[in-house]
Amino acid sequence: MSNKPSLSIIKIGGNIIDNPTELSQFLADFSKIEGNKILVHGGGKSATKMAQSIGLSPVMIDGRRITDKPMLDVVVMIYAGEINKNIVAQLQANNTNAMGFSGADGNLIQSTKRNHPTIDYGFVGDVQKVNTPLLETLINSGIVPVFCAITHDKSGQLLNTNADTIASELAIAASEVFEVTLSYCFEKAGVLTDVEDENSVIQQINSALYAKLKGEGAIHSGMIPKLDNCFNSLSKGVQKIKIGHHKMLKDDKAICTSIEL
Repeated sequence: MSNKPSLSIIKIGGNIIDNPTELSQFLADFSKIEGNKILVHGGGKSATKMAQSIGLSPVMIDGRRITDKPMLDVVVMIYAGEINKNIVAQLQANNTNAMGFSGADGNLIQSTKRNHPTIDYGFVGDVQKVNTPLLETLINSGIVPVFCAITHDKSGQLLNTNADTIASELAIAASEVFEVTLSYCFEKAGVLTDVEDENSVIQQINSALYAKLKGEGAIHSGMIPKLDNCFNSLSKGVQKIKIGHHKMLKDDKAICTSIEL
């Protein structure tokens, strides 16, 4: 057994954020998790709604948002502002001493602007470095950090960054000093072989099974980047990863997908 202190890193998806009742239930459950914890949140549909309300048309390529300057202004405002501060306020109401962060705060997460051979993603960041000593100090001071999907490049530019990736990069960095469990919470019960059938949860996936299922086309394409992230995290020191509905946080027997190498 490791003598490192344990740390739970939980990432919540947009569908939970879009539903106030669901979000409030999730935050109540999250507050009851014992010990050290970090929350990472995506953006939900609010950024898209806000963009449309001011006449911007969001552009997606392969499920990834293209972030031009006007869109960046919207996502910073919604993710780092409205959503992040609402979550922090609700956690405070649940007696959890949360503090909201973007990657720029305390230089916690530094990224570089994505450089793709054929697609210009705009102001999208790929994580380079996590400030682990500061993260450790915050956690050891009893703070629960709440991260939004915004990072920076250390040259004054904010960058829109995939929240799943932020969660896995934080988990990899923190695993130097903590025993890390990473949980991806969303509206499904886990990784499904049939998206329409909630009962088709694959309860355990290792790298061999993953390669086989991917080869057979048995995993929904939207889940592949998430799973690639998971295996990358496990190969770099994260102890345990779970994917499933947020009720798995309070019920050890809830069906979900556990991922191991």
